[in-house]
Amino acid sequence: MTDDHTPVSRRTYLSGLATAGAAGLAGCAGGGNGGSIDTLRVAHMPIYPDIQSHIMLEEGYFEELPVEVETELFSDGPSIVQASATGEYDVMLFGIIPAMIVIDRGIPAKITNANIVDPMLIMGTNEFAADYEESGADAFAAFEEETGERFEFGTYPPGSVPDITLRYWLIEELGLEPGSDVDVTSLGGAGPVRQALLSGQIDGTSMIEPVPTIAKRRNAGYTDLDWSGNFFPGGQPGAITLMHERVYDGAPEIAEAFVEQHIRATEFVAENPDGAAQATSNVVGSEALPVEDARAALDSRASNFISDPHQIEDGTPIFADWANRLERTEQELTNDQLFEFSHYDNVA
Repeated sequence: MTDDHTPVSRRTYLSGLATAGAAGLAGCAGGGNGGSIDTLRVAHMPIYPDIQSHIMLEEGYFEELPVEVETELFSDGPSIVQASATGEYDVMLFGIIPAMIVIDRGIPAKITNANIVDPMLIMGTNEFAADYEESGADAFAAFEEETGERFEFGTYPPGSVPDITLRYWLIEELGLEPGSDVDVTSLGGAGPVRQALLSGQIDGTSMIEPVPTIAKRRNAGYTDLDWSGNFFPGGQPGAITLMHERVYDGAPEIAEAFVEQHIRATEFVAENPDGAAQATSNVVGSEALPVEDARAALDSRASNFISDPHQIEDGTPIFADWANRLERTEQELTNDQLFEFSHYDNVA
């Protein structure tokens, strides 16, 4: 990827890896609130739960929108949060916690689509999984007694979607306290977690696909302890689509056209899983995500790709509470502050 900030052609896309944040984005021209939008700027990530944006890129769905589209591929959610401070991006596809941070910081934006629901798998070593199946939460104390060390989960940083889901499971479901009954270690992103699993450096993880599938396919010695669809009430939110007010309010025809293409991409996953796997492998990179792994991960119970934001409506307040508790946000955001349902409801 060469020039990260130059449009290729009308109704096409710009795909570049952005890590520098807002300072590197100063050359992008953004539309004003309520004004006409000549170019729709879309920020997304090379992660499996953003599969809709990958399909929209690879299958040409962005070209169906009534506006030129430029996309920017960011390495992680915090980079998009940083870049959002300049107000350059019209649509952002990333995790719900980064979205909450953007809104909490006063950027006028709301969630118009969910990308996935119940995407988290809690994993442990095969040996521990057998003990956990027999003894439940008591297996963690038995592990510490036998090994002399607390069971260590390695996952994303504190306050991330995987971290909050893991803490909810440990505290609310099992009655265990992170830091005293088990250890929860921040390993960074998917790459370090994947490497830690493949090298056997951790006892377990809370993780999104395709890392769990890759670990299983490589016979790394880990299996599922639980899945958020079993224990998280109201639909566990994961990746979402956040839209700036200048689009969802100022240009509703563009907003609804985007939502339509998002729905189309979600339907593509179900109707053409081989094509969906190829699209996400192309965007993420075939070395990081071989198409065979991408396709196998689609069969996981954690690969629940959706567009309907109502499917995470009931579960989101739990995340808003935890985001505030863990000081990721200054306020506990409400669903009224977070969601704009009307465009999905109009076109679905």
